[in-house]
Amino acid sequence: MVWVPLSPTSSDRRASLRTPSTTTMSLEWLMDWSWSLDGLRDFIATGIQSFRDCDATALVAVACLLVLFVWYCYHVGREQPRAYATVNALMQSAEANGVQNGFVYCHSPECVRCSHHDGLNQKLYHNLQEYAKRYSWSGMGRIHKGIREQGRYLNSRPSIQKPEVFFLPDLPTTPYFSRDAQKHDVELLERNFQTILCEFETLYKAFSNCSLPQGWKMNSTPSGEWFTFYLVNQGMCVPRNCRRCPRTYRLLGSLRTCIGNNVFGNACISVLSPGTVIAEHYGPTNIRIRCHLGLKTPSNCELVVGGEPQCWAEGRCLLFDDSFLHTAFHEGAPEEGPRVVFMVDLWHPNVAAAERQALDFIFAPGR
Repeated sequence: MVWVPLSPTSSDRRASLRTPSTTTMSLEWLMDWSWSLDGLRDFIATGIQSFRDCDATALVAVACLLVLFVWYCYHVGREQPRAYATVNALMQSAEANGVQNGFVYCHSPECVRCSHHDGLNQKLYHNLQEYAKRYSWSGMGRIHKGIREQGRYLNSRPSIQKPEVFFLPDLPTTPYFSRDAQKHDVELLERNFQTILCEFETLYKAFSNCSLPQGWKMNSTPSGEWFTFYLVNQGMCVPRNCRRCPRTYRLLGSLRTCIGNNVFGNACISVLSPGTVIAEHYGPTNIRIRCHLGLKTPSNCELVVGGEPQCWAEGRCLLFDDSFLHTAFHEGAPEEGPRVVFMVDLWHPNVAAAERQALDFIFAPGR
């Protein structure tokens, strides 16, 4: 039997044409890979040559622009979203130019509102610890909590109430207080209305001789004139002024809830001339009630606290929390004369006796 190789059929020949051999595929792939490497090499060479041909000054400029762009992107990424411009934002902008809440900075290191101390909370906590060592931690829980979380409290407060220096938590909040909140002191002030008014009238006669008599202070206002005559200024007695109002000063010693031993305590005569508007502002703390005894109250004079307007009345006390956003204005006719009140700071009725003693120690003038 003889084996004879068969010739391929036509179908086999078509199959062989459709299926390339392994050798052919390898050659084609190597040629493509070689072409890719040549193209990459040419691209890199062109880039290097272009870099060499560039002017050095242009390269430095491009590098600087790139660095500035990266810096800009970094800082934009860190910025907090900006709110729309508000009255408060404009007031904060004014603070940067030396104006605070519509008033010019006094730049006094003794001023509790105008001086911004670094590390205030640490200083307050140190004072609290010193007080507790001398006396007791008993009853200090709310003050301790307030100092420990002061930043959070102030930042989270609604815009209607934002004390600028110290916020004591868990106190009832209301723009105005009833007369019964500090009944004894309110009644004592009202009984001595004529005494205080007479001493004011004696003082005010000096205005006919000069623009700003000794002892008076002019405050910054958007319009008009606002004068104050302090007997107690941020916890400090003003001896020369007290000697000129001896009966009014003695009266302060008879008040049971007058704040006289810490920087949040003030007592003064406040005078608004016709056409005066006091810019909206916040007081430094919520631990006090501000009491206004009306001495002279022309028409078209109002106090607005937390958006609620009230009018003064001669011989009557008006109690309010000045840590709320507040303003005052006198829109009466010039012939009606000034609006005059005797202002004194009283303790908030819900601040306990032990807390008052501790706060007097922590916020003592000059501490």
